[in-house]
Amino acid sequence: MKLIVFGGTGGVGRLFVEDAVAAGHEVTVFARTPAKVTQGGVTVVQGDAFDAQAVRAAVAGHDVVVSCLGSTSGPDKDTSLRRMAGNIAAAMDATGVRRIVWCASEGVDGEIPGLFGKFVMKLLAKPLADHRAAIESLRAAGLVVTVVRPRALNDKPLTTDYVEDFDGPSTGGYSIPRASVAHFMLKAVEDPSYENTSVAIGQRK
Repeated sequence: MKLIVFGGTGGVGRLFVEDAVAAGHEVTVFARTPAKVTQGGVTVVQGDAFDAQAVRAAVAGHDVVVSCLGSTSGPDKDTSLRRMAGNIAAAMDATGVRRIVWCASEGVDGEIPGLFGKFVMKLLAKPLADHRAAIESLRAAGLVVTVVRPRALNDKPLTTDYVEDFDGPSTGGYSIPRASVAHFMLKAVEDPSYENTSVAIGQRK
Protein backbone atom coordinates (compact mmCIF):
# COMPACT_ATOMS: atom_id res chain seq x y z
CA MET A 1 0.00 0.00 0.00
CA LYS A 2 0.94 3.62 -0.41
CA LEU A 3 1.16 5.20 3.04
CA ILE A 4 1.77 8.80 4.06
CA VAL A 5 2.98 9.38 7.59
CA PHE A 6 2.60 12.57 9.62
CA GLY A 7 4.81 12.72 12.69
CA GLY A 8 7.16 10.21 11.13
CA THR A 9 10.31 11.61 12.77
CA GLY A 10 9.13 11.13 16.37
CA GLY A 11 9.61 8.12 18.61
CA VAL A 12 6.67 5.98 17.45
CA GLY A 13 6.54 7.48 13.96
CA ARG A 14 10.15 6.69 13.14
CA LEU A 15 9.67 3.06 14.20
CA PHE A 16 6.44 2.79 12.23
CA VAL A 17 8.19 4.03 9.10
CA GLU A 18 10.94 1.43 9.57
CA ASP A 19 8.37 -1.35 9.99
CA ALA A 20 6.27 -0.23 7.03
CA VAL A 21 9.28 -0.09 4.70
CA ALA A 22 10.42 -3.52 5.88
CA ALA A 23 6.94 -4.87 5.14
CA GLY A 24 7.17 -3.65 1.54
CA HIS A 25 4.85 -0.64 1.65
CA GLU A 26 5.51 2.54 -0.32
CA VAL A 27 6.01 5.15 2.38
CA THR A 28 5.93 8.93 2.19
CA VAL A 29 7.04 10.91 5.23
CA PHE A 30 5.63 14.42 5.50
CA ALA A 31 8.17 16.32 7.57
CA ARG A 32 8.90 19.90 8.48
CA THR A 33 12.61 19.05 8.68
CA PRO A 34 13.52 16.40 6.06
CA ALA A 35 17.00 15.94 7.54
CA LYS A 36 15.36 14.22 10.51
CA VAL A 37 14.17 11.38 8.26
CA THR A 38 16.90 8.76 8.52
CA GLN A 39 15.09 5.74 7.07
CA GLY A 40 16.07 4.84 3.53
CA GLY A 41 13.62 3.73 0.88
CA VAL A 42 11.02 6.44 1.59
CA THR A 43 9.77 9.52 -0.19
CA VAL A 44 10.20 12.66 1.89
CA VAL A 45 7.90 15.63 1.39
CA GLN A 46 8.87 18.81 3.17
CA GLY A 47 5.96 20.70 4.61
CA ASP A 48 4.07 21.92 7.63
CA ALA A 49 0.85 20.24 8.73
CA PHE A 50 -0.59 23.71 9.40
CA ASP A 51 -0.32 24.43 5.67
CA ALA A 52 -3.56 23.10 4.17
CA GLN A 53 -2.39 23.29 0.55
CA ALA A 54 0.85 21.44 1.31
CA VAL A 55 -1.03 18.72 3.16
CA ARG A 56 -3.52 18.31 0.33
CA ALA A 57 -0.77 17.98 -2.28
CA ALA A 58 1.08 15.43 -0.19
CA VAL A 59 -1.93 13.26 0.68
CA ALA A 60 -3.10 12.83 -2.92
CA GLY A 61 -2.46 9.39 -4.37
CA HIS A 62 -2.05 7.48 -1.11
CA ASP A 63 -4.11 4.59 0.22
CA VAL A 64 -3.82 5.24 3.95
CA VAL A 65 -2.84 8.19 6.12
CA VAL A 66 -0.98 7.47 9.36
CA SER A 67 -0.62 10.07 12.09
CA CYS A 68 1.85 9.97 14.95
CA LEU A 69 1.42 13.67 15.60
CA GLY A 70 1.54 14.64 19.24
CA SER A 71 1.67 17.51 21.65
CA THR A 72 5.09 18.98 22.38
CA SER A 73 3.84 22.00 24.25
CA GLY A 74 3.44 20.37 27.65
CA PRO A 75 0.39 19.74 29.84
CA ASP A 76 -0.22 23.39 30.75
CA LYS A 77 -0.58 24.77 27.25
CA ASP A 78 -3.13 24.30 24.52
CA THR A 79 -2.05 22.31 21.47
CA SER A 80 -2.81 22.43 17.77
CA LEU A 81 -3.63 18.85 16.86
CA ARG A 82 -7.19 19.77 15.93
CA ARG A 83 -5.91 22.28 13.35
CA MET A 84 -3.55 19.75 11.80
CA ALA A 85 -6.26 17.07 11.83
CA GLY A 86 -8.63 19.51 10.15
CA ASN A 87 -6.15 20.04 7.34
CA ILE A 88 -5.59 16.31 7.00
CA ALA A 89 -9.34 15.60 6.96
CA ALA A 90 -9.94 18.27 4.32
CA ALA A 91 -7.08 16.91 2.22
CA MET A 92 -8.39 13.37 2.44
CA ASP A 93 -11.89 14.46 1.52
CA ALA A 94 -10.61 16.45 -1.45
CA THR A 95 -8.38 13.68 -2.78
CA GLY A 96 -10.57 10.64 -2.10
CA VAL A 97 -8.37 9.04 0.55
CA ARG A 98 -10.67 7.43 3.13
CA ARG A 99 -8.55 5.54 5.65
CA ILE A 100 -6.54 6.99 8.55
CA VAL A 101 -4.81 5.43 11.56
CA TRP A 102 -4.39 8.03 14.31
CA CYS A 103 -2.13 7.45 17.31
CA ALA A 104 -3.56 9.28 20.30
CA SER A 105 -3.08 8.43 23.97
CA GLU A 106 -4.69 6.51 26.75
CA GLY A 107 -7.28 8.77 28.34
CA VAL A 108 -8.52 10.32 25.11
CA ASP A 109 -11.83 8.51 25.62
CA GLY A 110 -11.90 9.42 29.32
CA GLU A 111 -11.36 5.77 30.08
CA ILE A 112 -8.59 5.61 32.70
CA PRO A 113 -10.25 4.27 35.86
CA GLY A 114 -9.71 5.09 39.51
CA LEU A 115 -8.03 7.94 41.35
CA PHE A 116 -4.88 7.59 39.26
CA GLY A 117 -6.95 7.96 36.11
CA LYS A 118 -8.58 11.12 37.41
CA PHE A 119 -5.15 12.54 38.23
CA VAL A 120 -3.70 11.76 34.80
CA MET A 121 -6.69 13.05 32.91
CA LYS A 122 -6.68 16.27 34.92
CA LEU A 123 -2.92 16.73 34.41
CA LEU A 124 -3.17 16.15 30.66
CA ALA A 125 -6.62 17.65 30.19
CA LYS A 126 -5.67 20.09 27.42
CA PRO A 127 -3.59 17.71 25.25
CA LEU A 128 -6.24 15.00 25.64
CA ALA A 129 -8.99 17.45 24.73
CA ASP A 130 -7.03 18.48 21.66
CA HIS A 131 -6.56 14.85 20.59
CA ARG A 132 -10.28 14.29 21.17
CA ALA A 133 -11.22 17.29 19.03
CA ALA A 134 -8.84 16.12 16.30
CA ILE A 135 -10.41 12.67 16.23
CA GLU A 136 -13.90 14.13 16.18
CA SER A 137 -12.98 16.23 13.15
CA LEU A 138 -11.77 13.14 11.31
CA ARG A 139 -14.93 11.21 12.11
CA ALA A 140 -17.14 14.16 11.22
CA ALA A 141 -15.54 14.16 7.77
CA GLY A 142 -16.87 10.63 7.24
CA LEU A 143 -13.43 9.05 7.14
CA VAL A 144 -12.58 5.49 8.11
CA VAL A 145 -10.72 6.09 11.37
CA THR A 146 -8.71 3.80 13.60
CA VAL A 147 -7.74 5.38 16.92
CA VAL A 148 -4.79 3.86 18.76
CA ARG A 149 -4.70 4.55 22.52
CA PRO A 150 -1.37 3.37 23.95
CA ARG A 151 -0.54 3.34 27.63
CA ALA A 152 2.57 5.20 28.87
CA LEU A 153 5.38 4.84 26.34
CA ASN A 154 8.83 3.41 27.03
CA ASP A 155 11.90 2.57 24.96
CA LYS A 156 12.15 -1.11 25.79
CA PRO A 157 12.62 -3.62 22.95
CA LEU A 158 9.70 -4.71 20.82
CA THR A 159 7.28 -7.22 22.24
CA THR A 160 4.28 -8.42 20.28
CA ASP A 161 2.73 -9.79 23.46
CA TYR A 162 0.51 -6.81 24.09
CA VAL A 163 -3.16 -6.57 25.00
CA GLU A 164 -5.74 -4.97 22.70
CA ASP A 165 -8.94 -3.59 24.23
CA PHE A 166 -11.69 -2.10 22.09
CA ASP A 167 -13.72 0.88 23.26
CA GLY A 168 -12.66 0.82 26.90
CA PRO A 169 -9.70 1.05 29.26
CA SER A 170 -6.57 -1.00 28.71
CA THR A 171 -6.29 -4.20 30.72
CA GLY A 172 -2.56 -4.35 29.98
CA GLY A 173 0.34 -3.20 32.08
CA TYR A 174 1.12 0.41 32.93
CA SER A 175 3.35 1.02 29.89
CA ILE A 176 4.19 -0.27 26.44
CA PRO A 177 7.28 -0.01 24.20
CA ARG A 178 7.14 2.51 21.39
CA ALA A 179 8.23 -0.31 19.09
CA SER A 180 5.14 -2.30 20.08
CA VAL A 181 2.87 0.66 19.34
CA ALA A 182 4.45 0.98 15.89
CA HIS A 183 3.98 -2.76 15.38
CA PHE A 184 0.29 -2.53 16.24
CA MET A 185 -0.24 0.51 14.04
CA LEU A 186 1.09 -1.34 11.01
CA LYS A 187 -1.15 -4.26 11.93
CA ALA A 188 -4.10 -1.86 12.03
CA VAL A 189 -3.16 -0.44 8.63
CA GLU A 190 -3.04 -3.88 7.05
CA ASP A 191 -6.08 -5.46 8.73
CA PRO A 192 -9.48 -4.03 7.74
CA SER A 193 -11.08 -5.45 10.90
CA TYR A 194 -9.61 -2.45 12.74
CA GLU A 195 -11.50 0.06 10.62
CA ASN A 196 -13.66 2.46 12.64
CA THR A 197 -12.39 1.22 15.99
CA SER A 198 -10.71 2.73 19.03
CA VAL A 199 -8.13 0.37 20.50
CA ALA A 200 -6.28 0.66 23.80
CA ILE A 201 -2.97 -1.21 23.89
CA GLY A 202 -0.74 -2.10 26.80
CA GLN A 203 1.96 -4.65 27.45
CA ARG A 204 0.64 -7.91 28.84
CA LYS A 205 1.03 -8.11 32.61
